[in-house]
Amino acid sequence: MTLWFQYIIWLWRPVVEITILAVAIYYILIFVRGTRGWPVVIGFLVMLGLMFLSDWLQLKVLALLLQTFFAASAFAALVIFQPELRRMLAELGNLPLFNTAHEQRENIEVIIQAAERMSEARIGSLMAIQQSIQLQDVVESGIVVDCEATPEMLETIFFPNNAIHDGGVIIIGDRIGFAACIFPLTQRQDLNKSLGTRHRAAIGLSEETDAVVVAVSEEKGAVSYAYKGHLVRGVTAEELRAFLTSVFVRRAKRTVRDWIRKKLQVRKPQEAALPAAFSEPHPK
Repeated sequence: MTLWFQYIIWLWRPVVEITILAVAIYYILIFVRGTRGWPVVIGFLVMLGLMFLSDWLQLKVLALLLQTFFAASAFAALVIFQPELRRMLAELGNLPLFNTAHEQRENIEVIIQAAERMSEARIGSLMAIQQSIQLQDVVESGIVVDCEATPEMLETIFFPNNAIHDGGVIIIGDRIGFAACIFPLTQRQDLNKSLGTRHRAAIGLSEETDAVVVAVSEEKGAVSYAYKGHLVRGVTAEELRAFLTSVFVRRAKRTVRDWIRKKLQVRKPQEAALPAAFSEPHPK
């Protein structure tokens, strides 16, 4: 009995460590997959396989070179995966965008109404809703606006021939912070060739930050949104409302008791189905 007890005491630590590492690696791969850093991850895995193979075949020179490469790769990873790391850390400490659920819904309605109006008028637009990451750190240029966010103001900014209609706007809470911002374009090669600059900029900004970007096509008036590097095209107002609500509307306070009670309750059908935000883009 004593031997079994000692064996269990000795075994539980490695089991816990392996489990934690396996879960962490799995979620890191899921997080990075589909971003610009994913091909780099594949390259690292190939190099890692070559290192083990060269060590097994006793190829000493090649093994030494690969080991030296991996010793320096830790510093290179901080530079290569800087956008992904910043977004990951931001999500760990992510705070609600607005103060209360009521204010959240009001600001969501401003975005939806503006998108509907510009869709009907065939006015191209690009609206980035800031969360934890300061978007001014990743965008180029931009003009300070600092005014209340209303559908009329957003439509005025993007009206053709307006001096600041080019580029995108940054919405911070219930205010329009900046206009005429140049968002970074995505470098992904697997996107549809017909995808325009506006939608590529929406994907690019959502890859590097935790922002939600809403785009309105100038040609067809279709409304799309990008989040975490994934683009969903041709959504309706209800689909956009359901998605924005799922991202921004949170309870202001949640106690441990409420959390445990929620976990113990029998699952109920969701009131609003979340659109396929992480599916392949689909034209409407």
